[in-house]
Amino acid sequence: MSGNELVVQVPFGTDSFADNPEPRCPCLLLLDTSTSMDGARIAELNAGIATFKDELSSDSLAMKRVEVAVVTFGPVEVKTPFQTASHFFPPHLEANGDTPIGAAIQQGLQLLAQRKVEYRENGISFYRPWVFLITDGAPTDDWKDAAALVHAGEKASSFAFFAVAVGGADMSVLRQISARVPVKLDGLKFRELFQWLSNSMKSVSQSALGSKVSIDPPTDWTLV
Repeated sequence: MSGNELVVQVPFGTDSFADNPEPRCPCLLLLDTSTSMDGARIAELNAGIATFKDELSSDSLAMKRVEVAVVTFGPVEVKTPFQTASHFFPPHLEANGDTPIGAAIQQGLQLLAQRKVEYRENGISFYRPWVFLITDGAPTDDWKDAAALVHAGEKASSFAFFAVAVGGADMSVLRQISARVPVKLDGLKFRELFQWLSNSMKSVSQSALGSKVSIDPPTDWTLV
């Protein structure tokens, strides 16, 4: 190699806005990993997230547009910051700790707000984000401030917030946190849930920005 040749090092797995200026479709997963999720529940949740990745991988446009972030609680931890589906690798979740739902929601919404700033700074348009809360318990922390943020965000159309109750989750609290009616998971149908979520994300990502999208009702994984 001659002395005047320029070597450009490109990091593996780049996910830059310059390389991919497509509009983004953010999906924030707030996942309960408290001790009560141990056993079959956490195993099926892990399988569900793997299904989510696999289903998104079948759609080349969704791979460029859908961005996924994962925040777990028990304790609160950002497992995966926002990244496009092509660079999203499902974290392996283990059950431990209590159920600080309030803190998890606040951490997640802060992460989402920061990502929106990054979109705007880089001239990237984006769809209305989806925030998906899955829990099998009741909050072990103060959740009322988080609930106020959720309701304000929904009112301002800043995001769409969905709550999914697993097992004996406290539905009365979830109804106060979510502006939308929470749904109950049928048994451990996490894979069906995430298949529905991936199909919904595909539909949103293929739509025109600002348009209304028809989403199939979540009938095959919920209890009435």
